[in-house]
Order: sequence, then C-alpha cells, then structure tokens
Amino acid sequence: MRRAWIAGVVLSGVLLGACTDPSSGPGAEPPAPPKASATTRPVASPSAAPGKPPVVLYLGDSLAMESQEVLGGQLRTELRARYTSAPYSGTTLCDYLEGSAERSLVPAPDKAAALVRSSKPDYVVLQFWGNAWDYTPCMDGIAHGTSRERYFERYAADARRLTEQIAAAGGSRRPRIVWVLQGPDPITPDRVRRVNALYEERAAASGDLVADAGRTVSPAGARYSWTQYLPCDAHERTHPDYCTQPGHGRTALHRDDDYLHFCLAPTTSEPKPCPVRSPGILRMAREITRVIGEHIRTGRPAG
Repeated sequence: MRRAWIAGVVLSGVLLGACTDPSSGPGAEPPAPPKASATTRPVASPSAAPGKPPVVLYLGDSLAMESQEVLGGQLRTELRARYTSAPYSGTTLCDYLEGSAERSLVPAPDKAAALVRSSKPDYVVLQFWGNAWDYTPCMDGIAHGTSRERYFERYAADARRLTEQIAAAGGSRRPRIVWVLQGPDPITPDRVRRVNALYEERAAASGDLVADAGRTVSPAGARYSWTQYLPCDAHERTHPDYCTQPGHGRTALHRDDDYLHFCLAPTTSEPKPCPVRSPGILRMAREITRVIGEHIRTGRPAG
C-alpha cells in the first residue's frame, strides 16, 4: 500500500482546497460577526409515522457532497423516502445558520431553517467533518490548530444555534436531527473524537438522533484508528463490485492521495457527487438509513 497519507499535514491544504474547502483559502480577513437569529421552540418531533414514507433533508460539507446520491438511493429504496439534499463543500455548521448569508458559503435560500420551512422534513441529517482549517469566513478565523479550545467552544455554540433554528423553522412539526458521527482522522484523531462527542451531547440535550457512520469505516475495536483498507463486510462480499480487493478479502475506503474523502474517483475542481462505486460512502449511507428506519419503526434511537 502506498502511504501517501503520511504526508497529510502537507497535503491537507491542497486536498481540502480542491474538494472540501472554497477557493478563497485561509488567512483572509473575516467580516464582522453575524447577528444571532431564531430561538428554541421545545416541541416534540412527530417524525414519520410507521408505514409513512419519511421526508429527509441532507445537509453537510464535502463528505455529504460526495455521498448525497448514494444516501438518497438508500433512503428511497429502503424507506421510500422523499429526499432533498443541499450540501456545500468547505462548509461547517455556521454556514447553514440564518443571519450569516454575507459571510458564508451557503446562500440564504439553502440555509437549514429556510429548507426546513420549504421542504417540511421529518428528519434533517447533518454530516460535517468539523472544518478545522479556517477556510470559511463564518468561523471568524477560529481554527483548531491555533485556537483549539475556542474552536470547540464555537463549534458547540453553533451546533446549539443550528438546532434552535431548525426547531423554530419546523414549528409544530419539528424535525428530528440526525447527527452523523465522523470517521477517524490520521492527523488530529482527538479532534474528531471531541467533535463526535459534541454531536452526541447535542443530540441527547435536544432529543435528537445519532448515526455512527464513522464506526463503519473504522477497524473493529479501534474506532479512532485510521485505515485505508478494511475487511470486506457481508454486504460487500455479496456485492463484489464493492469488495475492491477480493483476493485479499479487503476493500478500499480512501484513495492513496486523499486520506479524508471516501470517493474512489480523483477529486475535481468543481465539487460533485461521487461518480464511482465507493465502499466507504455506501457503508456510511447504509448506517444513516438504518438509524432513520429503526426510529420510524420503534420511535426510539437505533442501538
């Protein structure tokens, strides 16, 4: 196995600039902070009734961008879902907050609350790696590498505000939020661990759901150990196109030149859904679908 990811510290800016982050790179002077908006409406979520196709909205960064068609296919096939997606590469939670349109990579019509009002989803799936490199102006220059504790404090505050705005937009039909836990990061493994813990805490505080999609792309018994390959699972063994090295009984999660993304096609200058079969993307999409399906059937979070 070629170990190009070892040089990830050097390559991360290139990779993220190419398909995770906007072309306006780090170091730009951030504009003035946005005004706060929306308040919490502590109403129970009806979600989708058993037997009724759920309405699902999917938001996120480049990981969601590359996964959106696969997740939509899984949700439609397994749950007959009505599905809308609006991911933007390079974003983080604050980009989807209303009140940040002039300082954000997400236009006003695609803010989370605006899309909740228009599509009236039962579930809002949020998949964010946790932009740590100060590529989006709404983070006000706060980056994990230079202001670690401020980064986590800001990220927690944005998670709370985004929850509040989604709840307010849903009104009496408040959707359930599904926080997607992320896979391992070989460069800053503790960062992803803490971001995932933040998602779990936010879900518990607001009665929402967690989909541990990151577990499906982690070695058994080593949740935060990065790997490029994993043993083919039962689904991949029965669908050989997803077991990329059947002679070795293993499948590829990442390309040699990209430790972060799960699309096995080369990155492009214009972000787009992944055009090739990619086992890591399918694994995560199946887990998100399973969690929503289990909640519809039982009314309880999936175990």
